[in-house]
Amino acid sequence: MLVVGFESWGQAAPQGKPVRIEVNLQQELGPMKPIWAWFGYDEPNYTYMKDGRKLLTEISQLSPVPVYVRAHNLLTSGNGEAAMKWGSTNVYTEDAEGRPHYDWALVDSIFDTYVKRGMKPLAQLGFMPEAMSTHPTPYRHYWQPGQPYQNIITGWAYPPKDYQKWGELAYQWVRHCVQRYGQKEVESWYWEVWNEPDGFYWKGTQAEFFKLYDYAADGVKRALPTAHIGGPNVTGGAQKYLDAFLKHCTEETNYATGKIGSPLDAVLFHAKGAPKLVNGVVVMDVRQQLRNIDGHFKILAKYPQLKSLPIILGESDPEGCAACGMQTNPENAYRNGTMYSSYTAASLAREYALMDSYQANLIGSTNWSFEFENQPWFAGFRDLATNGVDKPVLNVFRMFGMMKGNRITVQSPRMYPLQTVLDSSVRARTDIGALAAKDQRTATVLVWNYHDANQTSPGEPVQVYLQGLPAGAVTVTHYRIDNEHSNSYEAWKKMGSPAQPTAAQIAALEKAGQLQMLAKPTKQQVKGGSLAMSMLLPRQGVSLLKVDW
Repeated sequence: MLVVGFESWGQAAPQGKPVRIEVNLQQELGPMKPIWAWFGYDEPNYTYMKDGRKLLTEISQLSPVPVYVRAHNLLTSGNGEAAMKWGSTNVYTEDAEGRPHYDWALVDSIFDTYVKRGMKPLAQLGFMPEAMSTHPTPYRHYWQPGQPYQNIITGWAYPPKDYQKWGELAYQWVRHCVQRYGQKEVESWYWEVWNEPDGFYWKGTQAEFFKLYDYAADGVKRALPTAHIGGPNVTGGAQKYLDAFLKHCTEETNYATGKIGSPLDAVLFHAKGAPKLVNGVVVMDVRQQLRNIDGHFKILAKYPQLKSLPIILGESDPEGCAACGMQTNPENAYRNGTMYSSYTAASLAREYALMDSYQANLIGSTNWSFEFENQPWFAGFRDLATNGVDKPVLNVFRMFGMMKGNRITVQSPRMYPLQTVLDSSVRARTDIGALAAKDQRTATVLVWNYHDANQTSPGEPVQVYLQGLPAGAVTVTHYRIDNEHSNSYEAWKKMGSPAQPTAAQIAALEKAGQLQMLAKPTKQQVKGGSLAMSMLLPRQGVSLLKVDW
């Protein structure tokens, strides 16, 4: 990691001349794909609990398109008890003679919660049911933050005793979903096999994972030939593993069918940053997250026959452990405030840029953060809400939800070029950049003032200059995330950080957690097709300018 002196962490330019961001509505880059409308979490049983249902409702409402949801442990054995890094549905058991018994009640309650809200599962075939595992004991783990991460690896992470039974489980599950939700609905979902087989999550060999994939994919396709199946959801640095998987799917013998090649309707992998504590300051590393994506895109480019396949970042986050709070991992102290918001805005904008540079069919970038039921307020988990109160980062997704149509060109003298971020992250001046979109009667400009070092500073003057607007009056609405707006965390601290807020305080926090306008909408006149809008944007602040005509 590039380290510079504490005093030089991205000092602001002298007040005075504003940063001029130019947006040209006549220069389109491509569709404003809602790649951000994908979310995931480890603990599937939170889905139908009180705060889980509330958050899923809010996520579904902020998006103009159906949101995809990915969860681990959908096939894990157990009684449905929710815990950190754990969940279970008890889908599969066997009788004394080894005959399978399928119980869909719990997994149905999870998918019902999604479908009722217009959401779509990114349905994960994992993990290994206890009755099918080659090493079933111990099975249930009791990991807590601060314990070694590898303690989560128990009997659920092992290969099956019988691959035929594994493939039949996949067949029965998809068949059941078609019966319950209808063929058309299930055809709109994505199915995937396992999670991070190159890392802790798989205790078999690479060849055994390919066999696991082949039998699962065969079962899925037997139940619904038009289903979408993909993999391998490897970790960010596992380019060699991805390469081997793609070679297997395109050139090698299928373990289940004996034919050449395996079904592959989507390619999935992960990308993670790496925050560190430097002289008491949390310093992010957006470079590492983007390098993960860049490296995997390079591997995919070796397979021209796969160029049109959808690409899904199964997890794309500032770091790797949502359940590791800031009490045990102080480098995660960015999560409650506006740093997580500005990082998300700046990193997603670069994901669009990487997509463009590789002409890749990126359709999803899964934010691996949800909520943790009945935990202390603002405990520093990587979540979107705490005890039913939205955190600042959720408001970035509300902003993205208003960006429709086509992306348009943006020029900013303070926006780091993509290659610079890939080379050295954001370590000199702050990154003042923008992402813009245009629909038939609306333009939206997302503006951020980001730096890897988690520090605040007075706002810098920014002028957003729109060109190519139709003549006449327009309405300008300015939404803001900073210490004073759309920020339940700062509101909670001003209350004295109560461990048990009163009902009135909770109502105030819920209000503070919503996306707020900087001021009332204003009417402005477009002159010569142009409009200039000025603001003072604090470090780690994010604005969305919405112009309607």
